[in-house]
Amino acid sequence: MSGNASRLAAINTITNGKAISVEMPEPLSKIWACDVFSLSKMEESLSKNAFKAIKNTVQTGAPLDPATADVVAAAMKDWALGKGAKFFSHIFYPMTNATAEKHDGFIVPNAEGVAITEFTGSLLIKGEPDGSSFPNGSLRMTNAARGYTAWDPTSPCYIMHTANGPTLMIPSVFMSWTGEALDKKIPLLRSNSAMNKAAHKVLSLMGETNIATLNASCGAEQEYFLIDENFAAARPDLRLAGRTLFGAPPAKGQQFDDHYFGAIPERVQVFMQDFEDRLYRLGIPAKTHHNEVAPGQFEIAPYFESANIAADHQQLLMTVLKNTAKKHGLHALLHEKPFAGVNGSGKHVNWSVGNSTQGNLLDPGSTPEKNLNFLLFCGAVIRGVHLHGPLLRAVIASASNDHRLGANEAPPAILSVYLGDQLEKVFTDIQQGNLAPSKCGGVMDLGLAEILTFTRDPGDRNRTSPFAFTGNRFEFRAVGSSQSVSGPLVAMNAMMADSLNWIAGKLEAALNSGLDQGSAVIAVLKELMDAHGNVLFGGDGYSSEWHTQAVDERGLANNRTSAEALPALLEQSVQDLFKNTGVLSPVELQSRYEVYSEQYILSIEMEAKLTMDMATTSIYPAAMTYLSELCSSISGAAAMGIGLDNGVAKKVAAEADAMMQTVAALATATEKHDFASIEAHMQFCAHEIRPLMDKVRSHADSLEMTVSDAAWPLPKYSEMLFIR
Repeated sequence: MSGNASRLAAINTITNGKAISVEMPEPLSKIWACDVFSLSKMEESLSKNAFKAIKNTVQTGAPLDPATADVVAAAMKDWALGKGAKFFSHIFYPMTNATAEKHDGFIVPNAEGVAITEFTGSLLIKGEPDGSSFPNGSLRMTNAARGYTAWDPTSPCYIMHTANGPTLMIPSVFMSWTGEALDKKIPLLRSNSAMNKAAHKVLSLMGETNIATLNASCGAEQEYFLIDENFAAARPDLRLAGRTLFGAPPAKGQQFDDHYFGAIPERVQVFMQDFEDRLYRLGIPAKTHHNEVAPGQFEIAPYFESANIAADHQQLLMTVLKNTAKKHGLHALLHEKPFAGVNGSGKHVNWSVGNSTQGNLLDPGSTPEKNLNFLLFCGAVIRGVHLHGPLLRAVIASASNDHRLGANEAPPAILSVYLGDQLEKVFTDIQQGNLAPSKCGGVMDLGLAEILTFTRDPGDRNRTSPFAFTGNRFEFRAVGSSQSVSGPLVAMNAMMADSLNWIAGKLEAALNSGLDQGSAVIAVLKELMDAHGNVLFGGDGYSSEWHTQAVDERGLANNRTSAEALPALLEQSVQDLFKNTGVLSPVELQSRYEVYSEQYILSIEMEAKLTMDMATTSIYPAAMTYLSELCSSISGAAAMGIGLDNGVAKKVAAEADAMMQTVAALATATEKHDFASIEAHMQFCAHEIRPLMDKVRSHADSLEMTVSDAAWPLPKYSEMLFIR
């Protein structure tokens, strides 16, 4: 079935279908982390010494000896077999924003041909996938392909249930035979370690003596679209590119602002219940869900976790989201801009730093001007964003994210910091050498006796800021919905480590000069604000005035496209940042630039080919069929002496002809391959191929609004976004 028949069949199936029923959920206390080999389960099955060793590794990153690994492996195997698992897999995170897994059976035949189960410490610790078949930026070639996965004990193993049965999943790192990181987890673990060391220096200078291991925390808000699977099956662009390459705007979109926080459709509620139950079984603390701004758009937000576990859970959440949606006859879209003209999807990364002894070091408390630890750590963020704004833009660069950055639903590509009125005044006072008590938010009183008064936050929220302080954390709002959070976390941790090292050096010098602690902190922060205060901005980040001021007066970068943003990874300052913190070697950083640049180019070239294919084989034939019908009707009427206006026929002919001429120009552009550099190739994709794709689309969308609805072959926005 193809063309309009497929579209109509999809609508009929959806409107006459019923939501899949889900059993009443079991109590959270019963299902929470039931499929996770957690510390509590280890304690039940390990000796005291073995449990103490693995607990120390999990909580502090201490080394684990091979003998203990053998004991843990045996207990893990027994637990997994008890859950019905016959296979185990080292799951890892290559430089693709996706997950990778290789499954091995517990089964091993003995000399008598009898099947036995085996799982040793060595099997737990190490796997060996092909290192050259993943994007690696020339770190591994086919003639030098060996790669290793290695168990990460700090992230819990779990059971993944699929139609094929349960599998033990072992979170792992992925490296080359020569020791370079081929994944996103190794740099994240390194960045956390670097930040921990730098934070210890600062806290020690501040007189802290009991300092537990510091960790970044992360809570990533995941936005996504849901459409019926039947519609997705009838749209090649959604299946292959994850977004609609064609589609005229519907009469009603999001302009009424009636979808945001609206009543969740019953079918979606049933899906969400099933989805979240699966997350709870995996120990993923899903806390909030709601309708997002655009029709058909939703959000789920987990509670904060340590950065490494949060990154693993975020990848797992995306997998479970797609699988559960499919079970319910839905198609989950994680692309940043699946539908033109309505809000796209992001993944707001809420990030903080803390430990069990000093607590959250980005929590200002009720008197932030007196909280010296907070002021130093917040100052470190200000310095980091100012120095490494282009890096932060580079780590969220992708062909898909370029569609939303700077639009009304996403912050601009200019990296600035929003602190809110209270904190901005504190840091401005420090810069002016006049630190005064800060004002609280006051009491919210509506003058209604039945409404209780409550304390108002000391600062407003600024949704136009890409890097905003939101009470006790920073929210990096520019991250794309389909992206791994590891890249942004690596950049934030590394810049934090670098700034804390700088602060430690300055603070030590100030204290050695005879200044008391408070005066030394103010002196260091004044120097920091003099150099980096330009990055603070509390106004409208969408305004043209800010864009002019940011670039011309404040010297901030505005890398609008990924083609402009990704070369920042090659800057000497970025190389020095990662080398000095031990997060990425120059060759590892170079490999990431090559991988991300290639992914950008391949994404646009694939979409260009798909644009040409759909325009030529689907849209143009539909237009010609309709034009033929119009011409027959006009000719027949003329034969009977009836004069009909031929304006519609002329418009269809003109738009179809213009579309195909642009398709020919696009075909010529995609054949160009003689580029002087990968940067030149990216620029060509951004400024030559993409505009031609947009031009093809404009003609096609005009045809959609002119051609008979009965003749149009593709599901329309009004159907995909509103029929559930």
